[in-house]
Parts: sequence; structure tokens; C-alpha cells
Amino acid sequence: MKSLFSFLALLFLLIPPAQSAHIVCLTIEEPNNYDSVNACRGFAEKEWKMLGHRVTIIEGNHEFPTHFEGFLEAMKSADLLVVFVRRATPTREQLDAIRAHLAAGKPLLGIRTANHAFIPPANKPVTDPTLATWPEFVPEVLGCDNTGYETKGLPYTVSRHPQAPADSPLLEGVDPASIQGHVSMYRVLPLAADATPLLLGKAKDIEPAQPLAWSRLYGPKKARVFYTSLGAPEDVIQAAVRRLITNAVRWTLEKSD
Repeated sequence: MKSLFSFLALLFLLIPPAQSAHIVCLTIEEPNNYDSVNACRGFAEKEWKMLGHRVTIIEGNHEFPTHFEGFLEAMKSADLLVVFVRRATPTREQLDAIRAHLAAGKPLLGIRTANHAFIPPANKPVTDPTLATWPEFVPEVLGCDNTGYETKGLPYTVSRHPQAPADSPLLEGVDPASIQGHVSMYRVLPLAADATPLLLGKAKDIEPAQPLAWSRLYGPKKARVFYTSLGAPEDVIQAAVRRLITNAVRWTLEKSD
């Protein structure tokens, strides 16, 4: 583990410092959300703050309904929103704050369970008028589908997507072949036509292979959006995955043309 952190420290010495930004992480601690709170804390302490950013971690209280204490206040100064929640049922005002963030052209980074972030469980319909769902967040913002698992626990290999740009800053310093997928791979196809796929996951002879990471621009003001279905605890201890997500923070915070 010490060697991993030494390697990461060396990487940051090679990356020019980014302009300071306020990163807000929307997350929740519950058994099926892949230890997301600790994952976000780890990224905040070991990567993002080292780049000069301020990080606010908003932890939801439980799955249904979900209250994100302090979220509305944090979003007033948020430069980047990181979404790592599943099947959350926040208030309408909290979802409207995300919509306003994107409408202003501000970026969003989705990790793993973000591809069903605001879709409630099928057996728990939302009847409270103060709560809201947002199933359209997945195809409209992230630019993908959510149709379950391509593999259920089978390991899978990772490669550079054949459509990934040769000079993508998101893949700088990332060795896709070094990434080993240990947890179920999500079915996300089809991607939005304007999505730029970056990584591809393949499990044995199961077809089709699934994109694991991509970027796109959202809305009239071209908010930068990055998503990866990598994010399980077994994923985020890998140096290439940590570099990918740190690259994504830098890329999302850059101004679109």
C-alpha cells in the first residue's frame, strides 16, 4: 500500500497544479453503495486536496427517503459536483439545485452507482410530494442506459476503447490493461451519440463488451460530464483508476470551448 501512495505522490509531482475549486461530493453510506463515503474521503485527502481543491462531502442519511444535510448550502459555491449515490430520493429543491448547476454550465462527475442515482427501488414508489425522482438523469445527463449487470461478480479485463481519442487528457498516465475489474460490470449501452468512450470492459466470451468510462458535454452551456462505472473498493485502490478519476476532476474543471 505504501508503494501505491508513493507512486501516486510521484504522479502529482508530474501534474501541474490546478486552479483551486470547490468540489461537492454527493454520497451515502449504505450496504449496496460500495463504501462510497470512504472512497470520496480517500480521493479528497489523497488526491483532490493535494491539487489545491476544497472538498465538501455530503452524506445522505439513508436510502428511502434520502436527506442530504447541507447540500443546498454547499451547492451555492460548488464548482464541480461528484455523484456517487444509488436510488436516492431527495427533496425537489435538492434535485433542482443539481439541474441549476448543470444549466449554468458547471461540471458533473458520476461514479459507478450514479447510473441509477435518483431512480427509486421498484417496490418503493415515491408518494411523498416533497420528494422527487429523476430517472432521466441517466440518459439525459450521463448519456447512458441502466439495464442491469453484464456480469454478476465475474472478473473482467479493461482496455482502451477503440473510439477513445489518441490524445485524451482523461487517459493521460492511465494504463487500461493494468486495471482488473473485480465487481459486476454494468450494462450501459447505448451511449449518447455525443459521448466519447474511453475504456472498455470485457468478461470472458460475454457480448457485448461494455464501455466503462466516457465524457460528454451537456446542455446549451456545454457542462462537462464524466462517468465511470468503476468505483467499487477493489477498483479504487488501483493506481490507474485513481489517476483516471483525478484526470476527470481536472478535465471537468476546465472551461469548455
